[in-house]
Amino acid sequence: MNHLRNATTKDIEAITELIALSARQLGGQFYDKNTIESALKSAFGVDTQLIKDKTYFVIEKDSQLIACGGWSYRKTLFGSDNNNLRDPEKLTPKADAAKIRAFFIHPDYARRGLGNQIIEHCEQEAIKRGFQSTELMSTLSGVNFYKKHGYKGDKTIIHTMNDGNTIEFLPMEKNLI
Repeated sequence: MNHLRNATTKDIEAITELIALSARQLGGQFYDKNTIESALKSAFGVDTQLIKDKTYFVIEKDSQLIACGGWSYRKTLFGSDNNNLRDPEKLTPKADAAKIRAFFIHPDYARRGLGNQIIEHCEQEAIKRGFQSTELMSTLSGVNFYKKHGYKGDKTIIHTMNDGNTIEFLPMEKNLI
């Protein structure tokens, strides 16, 4: 049986491996290899602030991490600890949107409801903290998943990563109440 729990610092190595595997295999349908490798150095990766805040979750099966994702009450919208756009300032729940962050699924377990389980948990946690809306920066591979969950976005952006390479994302948002 799959078990959803808070991520801990002991999970960082396994999360890093899961993110790389997911990005390379599932993201490879939407981004070229060079873009993915650049993203793994800044835009994709572990954000330890989420783990410290207890807003990042993993799903494991037989002691193997097979999915991860979370939400945040801080201003940083996306990116790993290595991202150059970090802002740890706390958001105001009634005025700001909570951030949905860093969803990655093991390719062998894709399209089996794991992402659904995590996003529903994240949205409920954000509501409990007083947030009325969420926003996220979707990879092209995640757009249909987020649309299925009521997220809206219509104009992609080009993000310049730390090494100067670029990646295309779709900013999306959703009202929770």
